Amino acid sequence: MAEMIAIPAELTCFKLPDAVQQRLQYLLDRQDTGEELTLTERQEAAGLVELAEFLSLIQLRSQRITK
Repeated sequence: MAEMIAIPAELTCFKLPDAVQQRLQYLLDRQDTGEELTLTERQEAAGLVELAEFLSLIQLRSQRITK
């Protein structure tokens, strides 16, 4: 049986903080122009992308549930 989890309404508008989003965009822009990122920067970018995708998924699911 599926378990129900209460999701606070605040999650429907949760997103990366502006500074974190700007850092991610900076890293992705550098990568897109062909500039090689360091290993640390690639790991940072991958982690931020994963976090952004996770937050988007939570946001979409919470919007669907609250409708």
